[in-house]
Amino acid sequence: MSTVIPRLTFRQRASRFDVKASPYLYVSPFFLLFALIGIFPIAYTLNVSLYQWHLLKGQGPFVGLQNYADVLQDSLFWNAFGNTISIFLLSAIPQLVFAVIIAAVLDQALKASTFWRMSVLLPYIVAPVAVAVIFTQIFSQFNGPIAGFFESIGQEPIRWSFDVVPSHLAVASMVNWRWTGYNSLILLAAMQAIPRDLYESAAIDGAGRLRRFWSITIPMIRPTMIFVIITSTIGSLQIFAEPKLFDQGSSGNVYGGSNRQYQTLVLYLYELAFPRRDFGHAAAVAWLLFLIIVIIGLINFLISRTIKGATS
Repeated sequence: MSTVIPRLTFRQRASRFDVKASPYLYVSPFFLLFALIGIFPIAYTLNVSLYQWHLLKGQGPFVGLQNYADVLQDSLFWNAFGNTISIFLLSAIPQLVFAVIIAAVLDQALKASTFWRMSVLLPYIVAPVAVAVIFTQIFSQFNGPIAGFFESIGQEPIRWSFDVVPSHLAVASMVNWRWTGYNSLILLAAMQAIPRDLYESAAIDGAGRLRRFWSITIPMIRPTMIFVIITSTIGSLQIFAEPKLFDQGSSGNVYGGSNRQYQTLVLYLYELAFPRRDFGHAAAVAWLLFLIIVIIGLINFLISRTIKGATS
């Protein structure tokens, strides 16, 4: 004897549809906005990179991959690439090391712990322009505190904004000062989630502080460290504000120092796009930078996985 399934009313069908569709409707504004201001400009930039494209005259003839070939044959591109990698290494690596150390210190039972944790975030909320002004004065060749120190010991002042290595150190120091505290708080949140009984058990077994930190803390916060490494890599390879504001000796259409000694890839892109008004080559640089970030991000991820296997 067959059973008759009662037909759902309109209210019941609407309720069932609401349960299934509501989660997608709630998150749809973000994806729609991201498609509008994220995916579309990226796709459009790819289209621009395949044409001769002038800032004022607009689209020119189709050239295919010729813009990429021109950029890869330009010595200024490779100069900017070398500067970017140098500043990246001088900023990302010390930044991660000091962020882990600061997070480990803040994870201890400190008096006024909230005050100290908020204090390390202060550099992050300072405007990049103010950071550049402060560090430009600090690294001034003639009247800065560092120049005064060298003068007091009878040494020639360092040409911070004119020599390659000193200028890279100066720019990297701005990046480290601004972002180390931010990353330390992210790592601190991961450390706070580690069960305290693990430390107590290790202490009972005779493990010292350093051993507990290396054997418990580092493995437990590894996913967060990978996240910080990847975000620091992306940020360091896209650096623009610090070298642009630190620029003291440039003139005309040259950016990143009088001899482009600290011109990064984004500064090179900016120079192509606006002073030269060559959007086609600038778009090609943007996509090459994207590929570089992806490759270096994958290398960082693989190195992190290797370290995971060595410490587990």
